[in-house]
Amino acid sequence: MTSSDRQSLRGTALLADPFLNRGTAFTADERRALGLEGLLPPQVETLERQAERAMAHLDAKPTDLERYIYLSALVDRNETLFYKVLMSDPARFVPIVYAPTLGEVCKSFSHLYRRPRGMYISLDMKGRIAEVLRNWPVPDVRFLCVTTGGRILGLGDIGANGMGIPIGKLQLYTACGAVPPHTTLPVQLDIGTTNAALRADPLYLGLRREPPPEAELDAFVEEFVTAVQEVFPACCIHFEDWKGTDAIRYLERYRDRVLCYNDDIQGTASVTLAGLVTALRIKGEQLADQTFLFLGAGSSALGTSDLLVTAMEAEGLTVAEARSRIVMMDVKGLVEPSRTDLTEEQRRYAHAAAPTRDLLETIRRVRPSVLIGVSTAGGAFTQPVVELMAEINARPIIFPLSIPRPECTAEQAYGWSDGRALYAAGIQFPQVMRGDMVFRPGQANNFYIFPGLGLAVYATRPHLITDGLIIEAAHALADQVSPSAQARGMLYPPQSQILEVEVTSACRLAEYLFANGMATVPRPDDIRAWIEGMCYSAEYGAVEAVAGG
Repeated sequence: MTSSDRQSLRGTALLADPFLNRGTAFTADERRALGLEGLLPPQVETLERQAERAMAHLDAKPTDLERYIYLSALVDRNETLFYKVLMSDPARFVPIVYAPTLGEVCKSFSHLYRRPRGMYISLDMKGRIAEVLRNWPVPDVRFLCVTTGGRILGLGDIGANGMGIPIGKLQLYTACGAVPPHTTLPVQLDIGTTNAALRADPLYLGLRREPPPEAELDAFVEEFVTAVQEVFPACCIHFEDWKGTDAIRYLERYRDRVLCYNDDIQGTASVTLAGLVTALRIKGEQLADQTFLFLGAGSSALGTSDLLVTAMEAEGLTVAEARSRIVMMDVKGLVEPSRTDLTEEQRRYAHAAAPTRDLLETIRRVRPSVLIGVSTAGGAFTQPVVELMAEINARPIIFPLSIPRPECTAEQAYGWSDGRALYAAGIQFPQVMRGDMVFRPGQANNFYIFPGLGLAVYATRPHLITDGLIIEAAHALADQVSPSAQARGMLYPPQSQILEVEVTSACRLAEYLFANGMATVPRPDDIRAWIEGMCYSAEYGAVEAVAGG
């Protein structure tokens, strides 16, 4: 349905349109003019009163999964009210519409399915993807989040059930970054799934086949990326939760050709770097003086390591020196040259050492100052591991980033390090009390990065997203952690202030884009006022817009 079609909606068709529906907030005059008389209860309510009712419904739900289901139904009938609720308390609602609840949603996505949202582009559409994309009713899509469902939140390959991720990610573009929601498009690129149990599930909604060979997949993705440029020429492609080898390959293939980025690789790298910058300010040390040990050697570890290398180069190290400070382990043990199963990207971090699968032994050898978990192995940072990190570091930096099961909890990290750990996880833990000390664990989650990055890209319209911009995003975030917050061990700004944080980051990134000649729009005199003027506000529009003028 086009915007002009929407402007002519009346009666029950108007109430069924989530973008224009106001429900009980339609005034008496609007109800008469738009054929709504008799279709609504007589009481005219404000948006605030409607939000009050929605909050009461949410409070009555017994689990976050039930709250997710309620919110999904809400956005399907009244988008403005949905964002009014989300933006009223992001710290409460981000864990519901995003991780960790979204992991539970994706496991059962086909069973929970109510109505379509976004687009499903499947292998049987080869040769006509551009034609299919034109079925989307909004011509000016600015952000397209696309997944194959190949690697979702530690769940592995869940195929079309992964569609919950692009939906949730793009909702955070708006709820946390004020990017107008009508400019976003979630896409499931359905290439089949290796998950035999899903293929056998009678309620599974995706293609019931194995993914194609690499050459066929590459041709399909190439057609998709080309079609996006044709149909939505101002669109940024956000790659999300692809199988690790695919994620790395496609980022390398397209990052210098089209406006795109991979959040699992670059977003994770940026938010991790931001936390490290803050932690090192607390310690009074430089990034280039650290030694990093990653548990996990997939796309997130490699992307973060590559960004760390670039950041350490800026502090004076050579590429070889920077890489020598990064050590990796995975399920098969230490990443070292004798292994024959390593990818080209992993070999960059394969340093001469005796093979081992023992994390404690590796810590004793390497003596890392920073321990980062991207392994999906919940509980892998055991008490001996954390105690050894605390033995060799006065303030060990411990980042268990796996979602939904981190390598250790905040309470464990603080308890096993005598309260000395500088800690952030991929999920949010509550504050920890030890004696008279209060510890506020950080959440190194990408939602601190991609909404602000998105808002800056939306405003300035660059042609590419560079590593320099990703590093700038990390520093823009770290610079918003005040000295008093650092003194309390906080590594990230409070989630309750997320919209202010993202707008501030967007302004900083816009400055960078203008200064480096990457923006394609004229530079305004007041960047913050300019960006704030573009921000989405969850309020009902003018009566004339609903009535079609």
